[in-house]
Formats: sequence, C-alpha cells, structure tokens
Amino acid sequence: MSDHAFSQLALPAPLLDCLTSLEYHEMTPVQAQSLPAILAHRDVIAQAKTGSGKTAAFALGLLAKLDVKRFRIQSLVLCPTRELAEQVAAEIRTLARNIHNIKVLTLCGGVPTRSQIVSLEHGAHIIVGTPGRILDHLQQQRLNLTDLSTLVLDEADRMLEMGFADALNAILAEVPAKRQTLLFSATFDKAVRQIADNIMHEPLTVTVDAPHTQSTIEQQFYQLDGCPRVNAVCLLLHKFQPVSTVVFCNTRRETQELADTLKQQGISVIALHGDLEQRDREHALLKFSNNSVSVLVATDVAARGLDIEKLDVVINYQLAHDVATHTHRIGRTGRAGNSGIACSLISPDDGHKLAALAQQLALDINVQPLPDKTVLQHALPQPLMQTLQIDGGKKHKLRAGDIVGALTSTKSIAFADIGKIQMLDTVAFVAVSNKVAKQALALLNDGNMKGKKYRVWRL
Repeated sequence: MSDHAFSQLALPAPLLDCLTSLEYHEMTPVQAQSLPAILAHRDVIAQAKTGSGKTAAFALGLLAKLDVKRFRIQSLVLCPTRELAEQVAAEIRTLARNIHNIKVLTLCGGVPTRSQIVSLEHGAHIIVGTPGRILDHLQQQRLNLTDLSTLVLDEADRMLEMGFADALNAILAEVPAKRQTLLFSATFDKAVRQIADNIMHEPLTVTVDAPHTQSTIEQQFYQLDGCPRVNAVCLLLHKFQPVSTVVFCNTRRETQELADTLKQQGISVIALHGDLEQRDREHALLKFSNNSVSVLVATDVAARGLDIEKLDVVINYQLAHDVATHTHRIGRTGRAGNSGIACSLISPDDGHKLAALAQQLALDINVQPLPDKTVLQHALPQPLMQTLQIDGGKKHKLRAGDIVGALTSTKSIAFADIGKIQMLDTVAFVAVSNKVAKQALALLNDGNMKGKKYRVWRL
C-alpha cells in the first residue's frame, strides 16, 4: 500500500468510502504533507496553487472532526470571490455525501441578504463565504461563531490583493481564540506572512511546487508585429482548434470589447468580468464549464478559482502585470495530467516583463511570429453541449436523479449524452449534447418530474 494512500489516514469510514467512490486513492503532495497535521488539529500554512488538491485537504480535515449532532457553526472558510466560495462549498458537499444531515451554507455578496438570513435562522455546520458578506452578517448579529473550532483562509494572498485586509481583521476579532487555523495561499509574501504570524499558533508550513510543469504546459510567445490583438487571437484559435479556451485580459473594458468582436466573427464566446451582473457571471461560468461555449474572455479576478477539467488553451491577450498572476493564468490548463498550451501575445513594450518571466520561471523564451493567415481556412470546432435551465430546484424537492430519469425515460437519449447537472434552490441546469438538445428540451417541457411540470429553456 502506498504511503500516500488516503486509507493510511485516520479518516472516518464514510469519508474513506466516499473517496473510494470518487476514485480518489492517492493523495496529492499538498494533501500528503498537510492532512496528517490538519487531522492532528495543528495550525497549517500551505503554499500551493489552484489545482493542487488543497480544497480537499482542508475539507477532509473539517469533515473528519465535525460533530453532526451539534447543530452549530463549527467551521468557517473564507474565499476571495463568490465563484471560488461556491466551488469550495460544492466540493465539501461532495466529500460529505456519505455523512447524513450535514449543512454547508454559502454567504457571499451579489445575492439578496434576505435569503441568507432565513438560511442562517435554520442553522448550519460549515459556512463558506466572502469576507465582506461574512462581516456584514457578523455586524448585524445574524452570524454566531461562538462554537467555531476551525477557520480556513483560502487564497489568502488574493483576499489581501482585493482589499479585504480590514474585513479579515474584523472577522478575526469575532472568532474564538482557541481554534485551529488553516491558511492556504499561492504566494507567501510579507502581507500574508504578517497575517499568519498574528493569527496562528506554531503552524506547520507546507510548500508545494506548482502542480504544472513544462511537460504538461507548453508556453508559446507570439510577436504581434503590428497585428491587432483581436486578429492575433483569431489566428491562434484557428491554429490550435481548441474545444475550450480562456483568454485573459487586463481590464474589464478590453474583456467585453474582445468578446463582442469575436462574437461578431461567429466564434462561440462569452465574457466574464466584474461589470456584469452576478447572475450573468454565474451563467457565463456555467455555460463555459458545461462546454456550451468554446471561448471564455475573462479578467484575472473574475476567473479566480476557475476550475475546468481539460482546458485546451490559455491565451494572454496582454502579459499579466506580475509573474505570480502569469503563473496562475497558465495554470488553468495542463491539469490532472492533461497537456495544455499557454500562448502570450507580445508587444515591443513587454521586454521587462519577459525578462522577469525568464528569470523567475527559469524559462528559455523564444518569441515567434504569429501563424500564417492560411490557418483561417480551418473551421473552428463548435461547442459540444448545450445548457438547459429548469424552473425548479432543491426547494421543490427536485434532484439530479429526477432530471436524468426524465431525459432517459424514452431511452432515446443515452446517459452519455447528459453532462453536468447543477442543482440550486429554485432552478437547475443540465448540459446535454448538441445532437439531442432539441429532443431533451421537448422531453423536459412535455414530461413530468415528481408529478409536476417545469418550464425549461436553453440558457
């Protein structure tokens, strides 16, 4: 048996059974180094990037010591963005699916406070949220952290970059002094170190190299040489023929303008940035993660925590302002052993940024010309799936199994044609392959689920 097997840990049987069912057998480096200490109730600082398995590391720690019969808030996880918070909460729920009656509640900005107040009145075991909204609930005395035993700061560096330092300090003043504190950060600069020194007790420090290597991510740098950036993006899309691509821009305005221009050229694209309404941001992420859209154009903050399996290509519309952000961007691809390509568009003004990349990442950078215009003769691959929205969710007692049952009831739609299903309180989303999308829409609109009709439409 491997020394990195989950079965070597003192985890409750329901968690081990869940890990086996998910085919999680071997711990990632950050899990192997941090989990024993987390389970021993030590404070832990872990420097690890997105995709390293850090969420499962602290989630398993929280769940292993959770007392379900004690219906009090026992753990608080703070995240920089709502998107990341929802992903973290979803992973905690997945790992907890063999443990009955666990309630995980997300408290983030961008949604009405009233629904969160009602949820808080019904209690929870684990809270996952953003600092601003958590602080608001604390100040209004709607959130009681008296029984908190574990505090997690996820992506602490990004929370500080986004200006949450004051909110974090105010929250820390409200949590019990006797607690376990877990801090996860992609970088460990002076600001992160200072907050760790102030709030942690003899922490174990774990440093894990980026899970992406030059063998899994191929970095390519392209000289614009007078070519408009939007044209350069089109050339790269036609050259590599990716099924899924993220294009990173440095500003919200450029993000929207690029997405609009690509859409006019018939490319399946959607924008993701902070000027969008929260619902539109959620729908953009959902459609892209469901393979209903081929290209996502995003700012760095909006795409923080983006977790897409098998992302083919990342394109830097401009180079990032710093090496850490560049590393985070390209780390969206080449995950879980898959190969990926990261392309960066270079202008004459980028010399100092290239030098910093070469030095800090030990790269031998070779700037090459853009592909020839002949690549435009190749048609781009179309999205594999469509996303359907159902006007019913968990509050209607609707389950994912009900949706699958309705789609496969006539045996004309195979289980393999059904993609991701996301269940929310009042709505649900299901991805279906293009070839059966029209049929799936008709089946769901004409049929019943749990003896009731629901309105369904393409997202």
